[in-house]
Amino acid sequence: MIRKLVWPLVAASVAGALTAGLAVAGNGESNKKTFEYTIGLWGDLPYSDVQAQTGVPNLIADMNASDIAFSVHDGDLKGGNSTSGSVTPTTCSDALYAQALGFFDSLEAPAIFTPGDNDWTDCDRPSNGGFSSRERLDHERQVFFSTTSSLGQHPLTQEVQSTPSCLGVSGPVPCVENRRWTLKGVTYATVNIQGSCNNLCDTAPDPDEYAARNAADIAWIQDTFAQARANGSAAVMIIGQADPGFDGSDGTRAPLRDPKTLVETDGAPDGFHDFLAAFRAQIIAFGKPVVYVHGDSHYFRVDRPLQDAQGRRLETFTRLETFGDNASNGNNDVHWVKVLVDPHSRDVFAFQPQIVPANRVAVPAP
Repeated sequence: MIRKLVWPLVAASVAGALTAGLAVAGNGESNKKTFEYTIGLWGDLPYSDVQAQTGVPNLIADMNASDIAFSVHDGDLKGGNSTSGSVTPTTCSDALYAQALGFFDSLEAPAIFTPGDNDWTDCDRPSNGGFSSRERLDHERQVFFSTTSSLGQHPLTQEVQSTPSCLGVSGPVPCVENRRWTLKGVTYATVNIQGSCNNLCDTAPDPDEYAARNAADIAWIQDTFAQARANGSAAVMIIGQADPGFDGSDGTRAPLRDPKTLVETDGAPDGFHDFLAAFRAQIIAFGKPVVYVHGDSHYFRVDRPLQDAQGRRLETFTRLETFGDNASNGNNDVHWVKVLVDPHSRDVFAFQPQIVPANRVAVPAP
């Protein structure tokens, strides 16, 4: 179920896969270079003082100059552990979320956020302050999700999940971080799905919290596709934080799993199988373009990694991973992705990596 909102508007891994998504068009058959609006995607930032004080402000200025319809940060407001001697907040103190709210509210267009493991599930690490992860998520719900509108200087109206419930410190609470909105025939939704095995591993695994939230996430996905079909939406975009892994190709960046059964094969707790299985079923039934946007593994890419139970590529599905902190790369990849949207085109979405000129380090801007 949802609570209808009544508030007013308050490195691609495969070059061919990226190229295929770079052209959009106007009649559902071809992919000419036209679009109706653009959106901005970013996440896994900031992780350091230089990112918080210089990189992210530069990125926000770049997005504000780009006439985007809205932006989404796909989670992780800090690094996985605190930084000794940092000037900006790098533990899970209240100051961290206040800093993030300032970033979001400096964006001129509507700004959307979905939580990341570094800003709640991993807050129980001693290096992050030894907080209760449930309490930190409850705090995020109060700071970022206390109203029925987005963040940013010109908030947009959203739908918010009300049932089934998640688990907070004191028991069941609405999963108010799961949001949905539609713009010009395209349905968008955020879903609280996390790295660190989706809260089944790391310092203090919480299987009860996981079970409640996972059931809510699956229901939210199913309801989102049902609404998209009922509305005749041209496409669906889901934004989460976790890279759940889709196959056995790259264990350095994601869980390894059998692409046909979606069962994890690397021996780690599998916090994603049931979600992925439900998601795949909805993608197949929808039959139109679907994009899953995530961060987590800090490697910009656009590809089509999902297969069906017979091992056939799902051609309507695209995975987009946003830029994120890369400590070996100067200002650490503080960049964003522009998505060009044409609801009347064959692929609906096209993707343009936006290298923020002021944040270039390997080949500095002239």
